[in-house]
Amino acid sequence: MENKSHALMAGIFTIVLLIAAVLIALWFNRDRVERIPYEIATTLSVPGLNPQAGVRYRGLDVGRVDAVLFDPQKPGQILIRFSVIKDTPITRSTFATLSYQGVTGLAYVQLDDDGENPTLMPSSKKNPARIELRPGLLDTLQLRGLAILKQTEELAVRANKLLSDENIKTATSALNDVGKAANKLAEIPDKLQPTLDQLPALATSANKTLSSLNKLSDDASVLTHNLNDVAAKLNSDTGPLAGFSSTVDNVGSAASTVEYELVPMISETRSTMRSLNRTLETFNQRPQSILFGAAPTQPGPGEPGFSAPTP
Repeated sequence: MENKSHALMAGIFTIVLLIAAVLIALWFNRDRVERIPYEIATTLSVPGLNPQAGVRYRGLDVGRVDAVLFDPQKPGQILIRFSVIKDTPITRSTFATLSYQGVTGLAYVQLDDDGENPTLMPSSKKNPARIELRPGLLDTLQLRGLAILKQTEELAVRANKLLSDENIKTATSALNDVGKAANKLAEIPDKLQPTLDQLPALATSANKTLSSLNKLSDDASVLTHNLNDVAAKLNSDTGPLAGFSSTVDNVGSAASTVEYELVPMISETRSTMRSLNRTLETFNQRPQSILFGAAPTQPGPGEPGFSAPTP
């Protein structure tokens, strides 16, 4: 009995000693750093993010993720609760993204600040402040990949339309036309060769023509010079034009004199012609007037023999 009681006491002492060692280890290893809780609400996917994942501020380890759960107030939204050390500069312009550690695929929260609003953001356990979660590299690649795939699909559809049977026939016909045009262009040098052979003779003729034109130009210059001399002599005070001008003036004076003497003569001639016309007209009406003379004129009012017409 005494041996059994000693063994029982030894076992109890051992168990108590192990429990005390564990408690002492936990007490020494407990986190004494004061942390401030924050919260992220997002509808983005968070693959690889687990509780106890790290929280880094621009690469520095400042905290850990406490919980990842669904938002009971908004279906489809995920809440990420984490805490950081007290001195972490969380401002109202701080935002979070998900980053991944190497090839392990484990995610952690990366905090950053764009500096738009440097005011510190207060937070507490009862009312944790919320930080915006922006798309990370994988999310951006996923969105860009979807856009690229959509554009690739549209490009494939357009390529299929471009390579349709009708377009292929049209392109083949166009290539045939181009080939025919190329063959015709190849024939042009052969047709132009006779003309090219005549170019030296044509150039020689052109040179002769230019020489003739130059000589003609020189002759024209001499002729122009001579004409200028003749014009100068004609226009001089003692030249022929001066005598001709005086002659023209004398002719003008003679014409004025003739006109002055002829005008009265012309007037008398006109009066004589009118009288002759009246005589001839009277002779035509009364030819007997040559023998018997002119008929007496009828007496007018107040003259002897005048009788008034009967009404």
